Amino acid sequence: MMLLGACAGWSLITAAAHDGRPEGVLLAVLAVAAGYAAGRVSGALLPVIAPCVGAAASLVLAAALPGLSPGGRYAGPLGPAGATAALLALATGAACCAAWATPVPAQRLGLRALAAVIVLSGAALGSPAGSAAGAAVLLWSLLAGAMPRRGAGLAVLAGTAALVAGTVWAVAAGWLPGGLTEALAGPFGPQRIRLWQDAVRLAGRDSGLGVGPGRLGEPGGGTPRTSLSDGGPHSAPLQQAAEQGFVGVLLLAAAFCWVLYALWRSPRSTPVALTAGAALTALAVFASVGDALGFTTVTAGAGLLAGWATARPWTGDDTRAEL
Repeated sequence: MMLLGACAGWSLITAAAHDGRPEGVLLAVLAVAAGYAAGRVSGALLPVIAPCVGAAASLVLAAALPGLSPGGRYAGPLGPAGATAALLALATGAACCAAWATPVPAQRLGLRALAAVIVLSGAALGSPAGSAAGAAVLLWSLLAGAMPRRGAGLAVLAGTAALVAGTVWAVAAGWLPGGLTEALAGPFGPQRIRLWQDAVRLAGRDSGLGVGPGRLGEPGGGTPRTSLSDGGPHSAPLQQAAEQGFVGVLLLAAAFCWVLYALWRSPRSTPVALTAGAALTALAVFASVGDALGFTTVTAGAGLLAGWATARPWTGDDTRAEL
């Protein structure tokens, strides 16, 4: 909670320095904190039912909310399409966590079937990225049952998130050979790459405080608005760097590392911790290449999943696995 407070405090400092608008950051921090607290409480009382209900609710939200549905002006991972994919990944992770939490074989099979339905629903919703991420989470969850120690698995997940974020930064900064940059940039399109490059230039212009939260896309605030975007870079690390400087990037990275550390120290079983870590890593990937963290449903869902995976069940049956 101290780290979330630091994120909120730094956004206020950078907003005061550049007349920014920190409401979006503060809302995201509040959603994560509230979701985490609710997840810890409900996960302690209902370690199977709570994530199961959360998985079903996430699927319904992904299908029912027009603002989260891909298509049209938000084609590809840009904008709400990334939020839909992130919700599907979180829903799959919650269903798999519930499956590992129950000792009843029939219930475990049914919950894994729910996870498979969520994966297949991504195709029906027009979100192939959500289907792919959900399938990866489901596969990782099945493999987690054979992992005696969670530390190595969480390290792999941390490395995956760092690799994606570093690759995005390298593409935006032009550090890669031209052919490799074009191959990596192909799925995202030239407009997204230009937005990333603008964010890197702004970050280099004021690496201490950035241009201020919420100022990207404003007149005189940095990236110009276009017909297909809101002017933001649609990459959480790059947006943090441009709006809040490199301290903001470090705080964002520290928040993700803290979640993985909490999962490493979690009293829940190793499969539950690794499954939640995989789903949250999928969210981190979508946040690196899209605008997933700009939606309260996604940030609150991430907090809930982290809370469920780190709660200590009051029954005392779920003992901590070897680290």
